[in-house]
Amino acid sequence: MLVLSRRVGERILIGENISVTVVRIAGGAVRLGIEAPGDLSIMRDELREDSGRGNKEPAASARETSTTS
Repeated sequence: MLVLSRRVGERILIGENISVTVVRIAGGAVRLGIEAPGDLSIMRDELREDSGRGNKEPAASARETSTTS
């Protein structure tokens, strides 16, 4: 596992097509923005784990397009 320190506005690049930006840090929470090709599925880990356990709840959209910070 690679562990990095980043400040608001700084990015992490993954390969040539994926960019993760620190959008906000407040109250112990970090808000990240992820830019990736449309055919790439992006999902929170806990949603993946829930779907593997037979959870019948509909999952939220894998992509959230929000420009608010």
